[in-house]
Amino acid sequence: MAEEDSSQEKTEEPTAKKLEKAREEGQVARSKELNTLIVLVAGATALLVFGPVFFEGGKDVFAYNLKLNRAEIFDVHSMQAHVSRSAMQALFVLLPFFGVMVLAAFMGPISLGGWLVAPSAIAPKLSRMSPLKGLGRMFSANALMELVKGIAKVVLVSSVAILVLYVSTPGLQLLGRQSIDAAIPAAALIILMAFLFMSLAMIVIAAVDVPFQIIEHTKKLKMTVQEIKDEMKNSEGKPEVKARIRQVQQEMSRGRMMSAVPEADVIITNPTHFAVALKYDPENMASPVVVARGVDNVAEMIRELGRTHNVPMISYPVLARAVYFSTEMDQPIPEGLYLAVAQVLAYVFQLKQFYRGAGKVPQRPSNLKIPEEYVRMANQER
Repeated sequence: MAEEDSSQEKTEEPTAKKLEKAREEGQVARSKELNTLIVLVAGATALLVFGPVFFEGGKDVFAYNLKLNRAEIFDVHSMQAHVSRSAMQALFVLLPFFGVMVLAAFMGPISLGGWLVAPSAIAPKLSRMSPLKGLGRMFSANALMELVKGIAKVVLVSSVAILVLYVSTPGLQLLGRQSIDAAIPAAALIILMAFLFMSLAMIVIAAVDVPFQIIEHTKKLKMTVQEIKDEMKNSEGKPEVKARIRQVQQEMSRGRMMSAVPEADVIITNPTHFAVALKYDPENMASPVVVARGVDNVAEMIRELGRTHNVPMISYPVLARAVYFSTEMDQPIPEGLYLAVAQVLAYVFQLKQFYRGAGKVPQRPSNLKIPEEYVRMANQER
């Protein structure tokens, strides 16, 4: 079987079970370029938004540390408190930026492949240290793609940087004629805008890399026809096991069905090949329900149980076959057979009253109203 599998081409799309198993092993489509894009853009945006807060907070920290009197300089405990306060102040100022960066670091992997925790993916495997496989990865399509992406990133980011510098030339020339208080914010804005545009340039790389990674991931998980057959066989079970399960289910269903026969109101027969047992409780049922049905040996068992428990039995071949072919066990009869079954039940209930000494002998219905489609159904081959 292994030789057959190795000789077959993996041309089939991976099944849901194969994808689920790969995910459990940590094999999902990931894009490093998408992660880098999200982190860079989030960082640049955070710096632009929180830049004034960082600037003012930085000034306060520097001013606090540069205003030291002689006593504080020579007091060890005072200097420790000074440093601790400065660190806490700087951390408080940078905390929003750190929060954005942590969120971006999580959002990158989740955006492609979703949240995944797979301990088996980080477990040590000797196959990962194989020199031959390492050489194979170095000269694979993925390695070629990484080389192309690296060159493209250098060219693209450099081009955007040159363009931003060209557009910002008037602002850069103006910095030399501004005061220090005005030049520092202006220079910071130019630098941050350049950083943002250079980060946005990664959109082009990510737009190419994401589909490539998805295609490569799907290609890696493709299956042969034999693998799909083996998976279906394993998931569905061996034929003999399935046959045994069906047999047990049928036996359980038959046992439940036979236990309901004594409670039936009437058994309609073929008279020999078919038998259906009906029960009707006007207070709890909208229509009569089939509590047992069968042909040949099962029909004989139903009739025998009916005779043992004095269940009224009446022969209407067409109606018996129509009910059998149009219903399942524990299902109500179809609307088209309401009238015919009602005639039979009315006759049975009147017959029971007569046996109790009430009323006269009822007349057995001879012309049951059965729609033509049910007559054709009753006459079909078993």
